[in-house]
Amino acid sequence: MPTHQLNLFGKILLYTLLVLFAIQFAAPFAWMISTAFKPLEETMALPPVWIPSEWKWENFTQAIDSMGNFWRYAGNTLYVALLSVIGSVLSSSLAAYGFSRIDWPGRDKVFYLCIATMMIPFPVIMVPTYTLFRELDWIGTFKTLYVPFFLGNAFNIFLLRQFFLGIPKSITEAARIDGCSELRIFWQIILPLSKSALLVIALFTFMHSWNDFFAPFIFINDQENYTLALGLQAFQSRQGGTEWHYLMAASTLIILPLIVLFFFTQKTFIQGITATGAKG
Repeated sequence: MPTHQLNLFGKILLYTLLVLFAIQFAAPFAWMISTAFKPLEETMALPPVWIPSEWKWENFTQAIDSMGNFWRYAGNTLYVALLSVIGSVLSSSLAAYGFSRIDWPGRDKVFYLCIATMMIPFPVIMVPTYTLFRELDWIGTFKTLYVPFFLGNAFNIFLLRQFFLGIPKSITEAARIDGCSELRIFWQIILPLSKSALLVIALFTFMHSWNDFFAPFIFINDQENYTLALGLQAFQSRQGGTEWHYLMAASTLIILPLIVLFFFTQKTFIQGITATGAKG
């Protein structure tokens, strides 16, 4: 078979696999959107009904009313997510700067130790973390959800370190010769050159905090401080029988901000991911 035909066959096979994988990942999302507009009797119909016979736009308002404190939960989630983003960007970028631009004894060993912490699953440190927060009298408060992000994140530190290593050292060396302190170099030179990488970290952190269920489930015990994830779980559990059309409508509303956020930042996000990987 000629080379150009082999290349064409390879591209067709590749795109076919990509389409199949895309359908596989998109199907649950499409089902959620479809169910959010269905009348209740069509949510569990067999065979499945993908296109509602009647589009129930009122499912969204009724889902909000049924949850009761939807907007309070949304405010709590946004508050925690924004503080988590600020803490993660500041702490991770400072640590990454120290690992990439400053020479100090044992730097690489400490960095490898930091990366090794990614191998520790959260359930292993769950009890010690809960005990610490209880001693600090933080159980039931938002501090348990956002303060850990001010202490750095190994994955974010790794990504930012790889990006910082790609910035020419001559820039920082020239600044040191001119008398700039390390903090000024970090704030006025490194951070402005790393906007795309910082955006990647911010988006990852925001998405994690917005969707997080496990940590709020463990540390938050006051319903007034529930996040959207906890509110959705409470909404489902208090129904006599699960009203799937309302549950899917509420789920759609919860993930909608993430979709809109990614839609407006996807170009910079992809550039940041590409640059972070390429500059390792």
